[in-house]
This record gives sequence, structure tokens and C-alpha cells, in this order.
Amino acid sequence: MSKLMSLLFETNAFNVAPENSPFWYTSGKIGPYFINADYLYGSSEDSKSLLSFIDNELASEDKKDLPNHVFKEVLSHYNSNEIYKLVIDSMVNYIKENIDLNSVDYISGGERRDWYFSNLISYLLNKPHITIYKDLTTIVSNSDFSESDYISKLENKNLLHIADLLNQSVSFTRNWIPAVNTLGSSIKYALFAIDRMDGGTAVLEDCNVEVHSLLKINDELLVQALDLGFITKEQLEVVRKFKKDPMDSMKQFLINHPEFIENAKKSDNKKTQDRVKILVEQDIYGLNSNK
Repeated sequence: MSKLMSLLFETNAFNVAPENSPFWYTSGKIGPYFINADYLYGSSEDSKSLLSFIDNELASEDKKDLPNHVFKEVLSHYNSNEIYKLVIDSMVNYIKENIDLNSVDYISGGERRDWYFSNLISYLLNKPHITIYKDLTTIVSNSDFSESDYISKLENKNLLHIADLLNQSVSFTRNWIPAVNTLGSSIKYALFAIDRMDGGTAVLEDCNVEVHSLLKINDELLVQALDLGFITKEQLEVVRKFKKDPMDSMKQFLINHPEFIENAKKSDNKKTQDRVKILVEQDIYGLNSNK
């Protein structure tokens, strides 16, 4: 497990900001870390390449051949990339040790980054695969993806859904669970490469989904990262405060470092300019009440 934890940092799948330099999020909020579970595909460059490949496939009018094409792409990468192979093999071993495979009829994965993991795991476990699109279209494939077709009914089957990252489970409640329920079946298990520990487990358990994860961004992992030199004591404390109370911890940071917003306004980076504008105009952290 320590090797997997090391890969989080070596691939930048878990990237902790330097002290006093939090990251800007798309929402206009700030925080001390980014998580990109898809970087466990090998690297950020490898992930971007696969994502571009998937986007090109999604542009096709007929989605039926996409599962086969994605499978061939990830299988080739699995056979050539040691990092990705270790991650996939670890997920497969986790499933064999912690989930009753006799109770799993299908593996499923949702558009887009779930497919980094779900297609190959389906193949290695010799289970048929359900590809789920954001528009709730579903395609069933045999385990080697040599045959695929649209499906509108699948009565009383149990699915193990494989996903990259567990946040707050919005994709599950909005897309994946409704799509499978419409078929007449249910997602019985979910396995994530990384769990942010942001409350997603409780949401899924309320939907009768048994939740599993390969890696959890919890205090045990953070302490191990400190011991191995991946983060400093200062970074550890910042992340701890953020995980305890994301809004208040970042509000206090901004109160103590008023120059952070001013410097962001002067940034040459268009994304940073857009995000600081959102923060200021929406007064996300209630800073105006402190003036």
C-alpha cells in the first residue's frame, strides 16, 4: 500500500500546494490540494492523451464501438506502463479479497474517466461490462469487448461500478444509478481508485451501494506522506484544517493574507483571473462582513 501511496505523489494524482499558496478551484474557492485520480493512468500526459482519445470517440454518431476502442487503448497501456499496471492489479486484487464476485453480474463504468479503470477490470475479472453515458445511454459488452450493443432492459442484475474518484457522489445520484435502475438492475458495489473523504460514502450507502476504495485521503495517509517526505509538517496542518472545515480554514487564510487576492487579480493567467473574480463578486468567504 505504501507503493500505491507513493504513486499518488509521484504522478501528482494528489498534489499538495506549498504553504501559503493554495490552489484556485473552478468554483472560485481555494484549497490546499488537487486530486486527479486519472493521473494514476501513468502521468498527467498519459491521462490527457487517453481523454483526448475518448473525446474523439464520443464525437462519433454511433457510440456502440466506443467500449471496444477504449478497451484496446487501455489494454495496450496496461501492457506497457508499470504504474498503470500496478494500480489496475491492485484494484483487481482488492476486489477479489473484499467483494463476493459470485454476487456480481456485471462491471460498469461511467463517462469518461471511470473507463480508465472499469473496462480493463471487467476483462481481468472475466465479467461483462456496462458502459454508461452521461445521457443515460447504456451499452453492454462481453468481457473481452469483442461484442457490444445497446441495452434497454437488464432485469435483476447486480453491478460493481468502478470509478476514478469519490467526491460527493453527484455523478452516481444524477447519472449512473438512475441509468442502471431504468434497466431494471442495481449498482450493488462501487470501487473507487481514490476517496476524497468528502461525504460521498454516506450518500451512496443511502442508495444501498456498498462502497470500497483503494486509497483514502485520510489522516493515516497524510501522516505516512509526511514520514516519507512527500509533504511538510506545515502542509499537513493546512490540509488537516481544510478537511475539518474547508470554508473557515480558507477564510482565515485570506484574512491573514490579504495580498493573495490582490496578487491573483494581477495574474497573467486567465483562469486565475476568472476564479478570483467569482470569489470577490460572490463574496464566497464572507470577507465583506469583516471590513
